[in-house]
Order: sequence, then structure tokens, then C-alpha cells
Amino acid sequence: MKQELILASSSASRQMLMRNAGLTFSAIPADIDERALDEKLEKDGASPEEVALELAKAKALAVGALYPDALVLGCDQTMALGARVYHKPKTMAEAQEHLLSLSGEIHRLNSAAVLVRHGEVVWQIVSSAELSVRALSAEFVSRHLQRVGEKALSSVGAYQLEGEGIQLFTSIEGDYFTILGLPLLPLLSKLRDMDVIDG
Repeated sequence: MKQELILASSSASRQMLMRNAGLTFSAIPADIDERALDEKLEKDGASPEEVALELAKAKALAVGALYPDALVLGCDQTMALGARVYHKPKTMAEAQEHLLSLSGEIHRLNSAAVLVRHGEVVWQIVSSAELSVRALSAEFVSRHLQRVGEKALSSVGAYQLEGEGIQLFTSIEGDYFTILGLPLLPLLSKLRDMDVIDG
């Protein structure tokens, strides 16, 4: 690694993806009120893609202000079904409502990544995926949530595609990394272009 890279997040899945790709980095969560910013953006009529991008940018700039010489990566993901934008369920009852509302529908995940250096955005991207959920019965959803437990509360859609959540879907359009919340292939390409990692 030719320059210090910081991930402005405590996300275990993003850290795993970056480590598995051979990146050397520090993980420093951004101290911002995500929910307040999220609500303001939605109130102002921002699209789910714009919300993801602005939140990723806010995280990168917040951590970048503390480490101006580092290259700071901010990430965020939004999930939408039509006009409805989802947020992480707080309870298992909310998780059940999320899954039942997705039953038989196609929803969209938008993953944004922003690189900041010296207080300036040097690169940004939003990558999207569309996921088709099969028709789910309330009984199946209840049994599924009993098996996966509290892990259901750690993702916006109340599912983990890398685990039993894969059973919920009939088809997926988009790449795996975008679905997990990090457009990794374009990020690696940009890091090579910037001579941050070996090309």
C-alpha cells in the first residue's frame, strides 16, 4: 500500500471484502448523525441513490477532516421498493414486516462509495442491484427469522444474502459486492489508477 487508506466505517462485511481483496487499511467509523441526515435528504426529495451517495460522502469527509493526508473511503447503501425507502429494522416484528412487504416484489439496493483526500472528493460511484423475492408466507418468514435470529436486524432488508437469506430470492441482477454494500471492482480499478495499489 503506497498511501494510507482509511475505511470510514465499522461495517464488518465491508472490512471483510476489503481484507479479502488484499487491501491494507484502517477502519475508523465516522461520527455523524446518519439518521438525521438521511431524514433531511429524504424530506428534500433526494432519490435513494442520492441518499446513499450523500451519506457516503458525509462519512468520508468527516473522517477525512481528522486524517487529511490519508485517502478516506466512505460507503453507504440504501434499499427501496418503489417509493418506499427502508431502514434497518429495530425489532424482530419490524424485520418480519420488512420481509413480508418484499414478498413477490423486486427491490433495489444502491451502494455508494466516495474517496476523499485533503478535504476534497476525488472519486464517487453509485452501483445498483435489483433483487426479486419469491412469494413468502407469514409462517415461512416467522420460521426463517427464528433460525437467523438477531442477525436479521443488522441489514436493511432483514436478510443476509451470504447466509440463509439466499433462500428468499428467485433472481438477482447486480454484482455480489454491490449487494453487500461496497462496489469493490470499480473501487479497485480507481485505486490502481491512483497508484494506491499495485496495477
